[in-house]
Amino acid sequence: MKDVVLVHGLWVPALVMSPLALVLVRAGFRCHRFGYPGRTQPLAKHAERLAAFARRHAPRGAHYVGHSFGGLVVMEALLRDPTLAAGRVVLLGTPARGCAAGRQFARTGPGRWLLGASVAMWREHAAIWARPEPLGVIAGTVPLGLGRALGRLSGVNDGVVRVEETRVDGMTAHLSLPVGHSAMVVSPRVGRAVRGFLEMGRFPREAR
Repeated sequence: MKDVVLVHGLWVPALVMSPLALVLVRAGFRCHRFGYPGRTQPLAKHAERLAAFARRHAPRGAHYVGHSFGGLVVMEALLRDPTLAAGRVVLLGTPARGCAAGRQFARTGPGRWLLGASVAMWREHAAIWARPEPLGVIAGTVPLGLGRALGRLSGVNDGVVRVEETRVDGMTAHLSLPVGHSAMVVSPRVGRAVRGFLEMGRFPREAR
C-alpha cells in the first residue's frame, strides 16, 4: 500500500502538510492532503468527508497521518466505518484524551468562538483504538505552542498537548520526540519516524 492521506490540524490549511508529504513522496509514497473547514463543522462531518475523500483518491486503501485535531478526524473516520480500508496510522501531537489547554481556551469568549464545533473534543475522554491496523503515536516534549500563552501546562508537553493526552489504548507504539506542537509537520526527525512506521509498522531505532 503506497497511498497516504495526510490530515492537518485545526485553524491551518492542508498546505501545512506539504513538508511531510515531500519526505514521504521521496520514499515512494503517493500523498493526498485532505482539507476540512476547521471550527465550522462537527467532528463526525469531517470524518464522513475524509472517508469519502479516501475512497475517491485511494480506493484500494491508504495509510493515514493526522496532526493534532486532524488525528481525531482520522480516528473518527476509521472507527466509525470499519469497511474503510486502511494500512498503518500515525498520530502527531493528537489530543486523543482531550486537551487541558483547549479546555482553558474554551473558558474565554474568543476561545469558544475559535474552537467552534470542535469544542467538545477538548474535554477529557477515553481513547481506544479498536481496529487491527497498527497505530503509532508521536508526542512532542518541547513546550512551544499556543497553549503556553494560556498559562502553565502540567507535565511534559509540546506547548499545546500534554504527552499523557496523546496516549491511546490499543496503540502499537508511542514515541516522544523533542519538538514543539506546530513544528511536528516540518521536523525532519518526525518525518523519518513517520516514514519508518508507515514502512515497517514500528518506529525506527534511529528516530528514538
